[in-house]
Amino acid sequence: MNDKIKELAIEVLQMEADSLLHLKQFINDDFVKSVELIMQAKGRVVVTGIGKSAIIAQKIVATFNSTGTPAVFMHAADAIHGDLGIIQPDDVVLCLSKSGNTPEISVLVPFLKMSQNKLIAMVGNTNSFLAGEADFVLDCSVEKEACPNNLAPTCSSTAQLAMGDALASCLIERRGFSSKDFAKFHPGGILGKRLYVKVNDLSKFNELPQIKESDSIKTAILEISGKCLGVTAVVENDKIVGAITDGDLRRMLERNETYDHLLAKDIMTRNPKTIHFNALAIEALELMKKKNITNLFVVNNQEQYIGVIHLHDIIKEGIF
Repeated sequence: MNDKIKELAIEVLQMEADSLLHLKQFINDDFVKSVELIMQAKGRVVVTGIGKSAIIAQKIVATFNSTGTPAVFMHAADAIHGDLGIIQPDDVVLCLSKSGNTPEISVLVPFLKMSQNKLIAMVGNTNSFLAGEADFVLDCSVEKEACPNNLAPTCSSTAQLAMGDALASCLIERRGFSSKDFAKFHPGGILGKRLYVKVNDLSKFNELPQIKESDSIKTAILEISGKCLGVTAVVENDKIVGAITDGDLRRMLERNETYDHLLAKDIMTRNPKTIHFNALAIEALELMKKKNITNLFVVNNQEQYIGVIHLHDIIKEGIF
């Protein structure tokens, strides 16, 4: 039984993968014109459907909105019972349907034509009522559903999802939608934080440990211990000339029986890694990982020492 289950699961995945590859032949002039229609639209994209297509439609709306294409979902069944008011004169309607002949679609489409809204059909049957009435047709037909009974929408809904992603991705490229634009729409999530949280946003809350080259080792120990960051900068004329970590202190004690004769300059690491205060926190994380360190000194435009960012600051913020 276990082998049979594995075999069936692999078959389903293969069928859905084949269905997606099958879509490549349907990327035609209607697809290009659909992208341009949405680009030039003064209104939103109203995405509608029924059943599983309605669920896919909601995902497409979410992707559009998060990538710079204003969109709204309208359930096809609710549309013919009052929700048609959602559609404004400048809106483009994207209608999803496997058959293209459902009763709700058959009632909805004539009203869309009366209001003169442009209609893009995403259908699994290009000979359907919906395809015949649409301005542009996105063919999402599949040979067979992955369901053992060839009934439950599986390959067909996956095809709609992928075609929606293809539309959204082309619109991203067409708009020149950047990672900075993406961050504006995702300020609360990890993806957004990676794109907008800067080093100074985190380092400004930390202490500013610093000593001089001529300071004693005892001074260095007290500074590292008191500022609780495991490191101190060695600073001359507001510029960082070295760093001493708690690891440097341990290694010094291993090599020397006493340290009364040593100064900060004797054990410091010269030219430690720094990062600009306006850099992204994710850049700081990548540099720490690359250099296998847990702290970076933060500098301003004049390369003056203004702070420390610790690995824990970034982890605490959820950027990893």
